[in-house]
Amino acid sequence: MTKKKPIKTWAIAAAGAAIIAGGLLALVWWKAGMPLFASSSAPIPVAEEPVTPDSALGAYLAVLHAQQEHDYTNATSFIDRTMADDPDNFDLLRRAFVLRLSEGRVADSVDLARRIVAHDGNNGLAALVLLEQAIKAGDFEGAAKLASTIPREGAQRYSVPLLLAWSDAGRGQAALVAKDIAGTGDTSGLGPLKEIHTTLIADVTDQTDQAASGYKAIIAEVNPPSLRVVQLAGNFYERHNRPDDARALYQSAASEDDSDITASGLDRIAKNIIPPRVVATPADGAAEALFDLASLLDQGETADAALVYAQLALDLKPDFALAGLLIGEIREQQGRDASALAIYQSIGGDSPFSWTAQLRMALVLDALGRTDEAKAQLEAMAKQYPDRAEPLVELGDIERSHSDFTAAAASYTEGLARVTDPSPRSWRIFYSRGVAYERSDQWPKAEADFKHALELQPDQPLVLNYLGYTWVDKGVNLDQGVHMIQRAVELQPNDGYIVDSLGWAYYRLGDFPHATETLERAIEMLPEDPTINDHLGDAYWQNGRRLEALYQWRRALQFKPDADEAQKIEGKLDHGLSNTSGG
Repeated sequence: MTKKKPIKTWAIAAAGAAIIAGGLLALVWWKAGMPLFASSSAPIPVAEEPVTPDSALGAYLAVLHAQQEHDYTNATSFIDRTMADDPDNFDLLRRAFVLRLSEGRVADSVDLARRIVAHDGNNGLAALVLLEQAIKAGDFEGAAKLASTIPREGAQRYSVPLLLAWSDAGRGQAALVAKDIAGTGDTSGLGPLKEIHTTLIADVTDQTDQAASGYKAIIAEVNPPSLRVVQLAGNFYERHNRPDDARALYQSAASEDDSDITASGLDRIAKNIIPPRVVATPADGAAEALFDLASLLDQGETADAALVYAQLALDLKPDFALAGLLIGEIREQQGRDASALAIYQSIGGDSPFSWTAQLRMALVLDALGRTDEAKAQLEAMAKQYPDRAEPLVELGDIERSHSDFTAAAASYTEGLARVTDPSPRSWRIFYSRGVAYERSDQWPKAEADFKHALELQPDQPLVLNYLGYTWVDKGVNLDQGVHMIQRAVELQPNDGYIVDSLGWAYYRLGDFPHATETLERAIEMLPEDPTINDHLGDAYWQNGRRLEALYQWRRALQFKPDADEAQKIEGKLDHGLSNTSGG
């Protein structure tokens, strides 16, 4: 499948992602009565219209299950049933509050937030919602007063100072902004976030010289700047009669990453159209701050909190397409594809992010088993925009995921025909077509594509691994193949699949001790992968560790390998490696 560009890479300070990892959110989340993360098992779909439990206890157990599966719609319905029997239960109240936020029902959470703050004035998340609501209502005096009372704990350590800065800007106290933003502290990685909001506030409050200096410094500091910085700075240059600066910024960004932001910006400049502000009001700026923090939180254990912050950003700015895309991305990660699809469908065609939303819709449709619809959508997009390769590449990805490798190779070829001047970022299309060629027994074409991909990106780990592994597996170019896989492991030492390739290369070379050691490392990273378990079983057998080999082959079968591979493994269980080859 397509490896999507994560929305958080649009954020201001990707380097700041570590600031909230490691427990800073724990206080906020546990006070809300919510776990930091759900079960590591794959999500189990909850019925769209489940039978309502007869008892309050049954409803509560249903809440816990639905919450664990990130099914917030049914979780909120079940908890309402539970609260009807126990309306003064504060723990239920807190859980209901966070569930409503997670579902995006911010307005329905406000009364609960007031009750929580009245009962427990130290609950930062509930107070943060009240702060967001004050900003949304334009009550910047009330917002500033409320911000001074919210504990600076967990994520509120960063969100409250930023929202206070925008509140002070909204009430005409721009002189307080620097002090407000300094209140976020000196956490490593937060510098760019502080700089962009200082600059945005200067822009919104028409301090043009300060804004110009700020944008210039931010662009110079991070090379290349994030697409969000490109959008904000380019918009500033366009609005202040600096089309040459805007054009240069868009063209530089376009050389790194195709985007509707750069394309639409260049089109406006060519037509001499002056755009409206991207961030037009203090409320827009506060939404931007919440989105930036959601982007930083979108990682593993803090994804639930990222969803809440993104929902608050979208509540402040309902047409904030980037926040919507982030919500959709998180919902996909949580296994709630239908919810993600609804979010993507809500992003209108007039948004500069509608193209991205449509591409993501196709992937979600495929994940929902609606593959024909996904293909039809991509084919329509390719027809509508005959110069854009992305729909055809994504179509090839979907076809390849369904093992239709011949069709995938054809789609990639059609997409590549639209790439008139392949750049380093085009490596992925050649790599993907190479995989499709290799899997459809067209090795000479595959090998040529892998080599071309390496010409574009000489140290690309995926290509080094795939080409090196295939050479070793075919028994050709052994030394070069092993060297390629070793280099891939150096570049991505925590990728279990690449480590497995190195272990298998040692196996094919007859170096069974090194193979065993390396494959044991791979199995630690991906303990449930059938191929790696199978490989490790082969290595154990060749090292005389027969019982361990049988155990690994049984584990490999447990994890549902392809039918052909399962048949080979069953043969090994019956006869060992005496009458069957490894692999």
